[in-house]
Amino acid sequence: MTSITAEGPRLATAKASRHRGWWRRNWVSLAFIAPGIIWLLAIVVYPTIATIRFSLYDESATKFVGLHNYASVFSTDSILTAFKNNIIWVLVFPFFVTFIGLMVAVLTERIRWATAFKAIIVMPIVFSTTASALVWRTIFDLDPHVGVVNAIEQTVSDWFSTPGAYPLNSAIGQTAASLAAFNATGGTAGTVVSKSAVQPGGTVMMGLTRISSATLQTLGAQTPVAPQIMAGGIAGLVWNDFSPSQTSNTTTIVSDEHGLPNLRLSLVNSTGSSVASTVTNSSGDFSFSHVAPGSYHVEILASNFQTSFVGTFWLGPQSITPTSGLNQTAQSLLSVPLIDLAMIISYIWIWAGFAMVLIGAGLAALNREVLEAAEIDGATEWQTLRRVTIPMLAPVLTVVFVTMVINVLKVFDIILNMAPGSSQGPATTLALSIYNDGFTGGIHSGIASAIAVILFILVVPAMLWNLKKIKGGNS
Repeated sequence: MTSITAEGPRLATAKASRHRGWWRRNWVSLAFIAPGIIWLLAIVVYPTIATIRFSLYDESATKFVGLHNYASVFSTDSILTAFKNNIIWVLVFPFFVTFIGLMVAVLTERIRWATAFKAIIVMPIVFSTTASALVWRTIFDLDPHVGVVNAIEQTVSDWFSTPGAYPLNSAIGQTAASLAAFNATGGTAGTVVSKSAVQPGGTVMMGLTRISSATLQTLGAQTPVAPQIMAGGIAGLVWNDFSPSQTSNTTTIVSDEHGLPNLRLSLVNSTGSSVASTVTNSSGDFSFSHVAPGSYHVEILASNFQTSFVGTFWLGPQSITPTSGLNQTAQSLLSVPLIDLAMIISYIWIWAGFAMVLIGAGLAALNREVLEAAEIDGATEWQTLRRVTIPMLAPVLTVVFVTMVINVLKVFDIILNMAPGSSQGPATTLALSIYNDGFTGGIHSGIASAIAVILFILVVPAMLWNLKKIKGGNS
């Protein structure tokens, strides 16, 4: 009985001894871990708890409002737009960046100087997203002289539709008819026609106005010269009938006026058919020789006023909206802001190198015997990629894809720096809404905290699933 009773104190003493031994063995490790734990509690755990608490209170954080802030999140148009933009990012960006990373990783295995090429592809991720956003904001600039994308569009547009020497400015309501001043009137299909008919041996004077001085300077316009009578032909003058010094007289040539060069003209007979064509010289003079007897009008062709390419406002608020067979609500839901596409392209440029590196590491670890067996069996390069390489790389591709999903759920800085102020509303995302509602203008900390909690709920499952896949791949 005594031995049984004494067993209890001996077990307690042994456990205490083991406990002290565990502390003696691990106190150094705990000392090293403690700062990290304290820091983690300070920057992750406490802010998370505080954010959840603030999401349940009003803006002053003094009155408990329950789920009212969450209801406001799902009933505010700007925040619903942010949700829609996040969905666009999640559906488009991860797929394309993973696909491009795969293609680049596969192709760089088969080229010389692969290391240098990979370094170039990876380089964008070295720079800050802010710097990259500012670079791409310039690339997508509306002015073709600044924005590379619009410069390319302008070049292609000019191949198919050559702009006229005197393009109209529709922004100020300019039309071909509005240019006619003296002995000229608007014709059909954007032409300008002489008012008075002329016969061989006669002259025509057509005054236009509202011509840009920059256009005249670019074309090298000279002082106009009155036309001379031409036997058996028709001579004439087209000039900018505007004189800063003599605004009252608009029917005669003044020394500070300018002829209109490079105008394409047509001589039209009484039936409306063109019988000859010519181009004005630097003084605005022109002539038609060997004209058959009859009555004619001189026509300034509409092609002279063809508007040049004005650029695509990639960073503007306009959207690509499907219209076929859809009601207004469906169109609104399926519309994609053009700026979203521009920013997704920019973000792919930044992150394609990251995807390539991870996928390239996966390619290097593949069993080459399987690839060689596919080649021996007669599989083409495409068949090997589609039926052998991609299935073997599936775990790596999944990790890259889910990592990019997590990334774009939190996308923020590229929108803040790339989108102009007028376009940030249509291009906003959840992360940017948190910033705008919580830190700028009228601060709405409760709503911002509610958005942050929702974003946290969206990100955590993807993050945990990704960690599980990574752990499974390493086990």
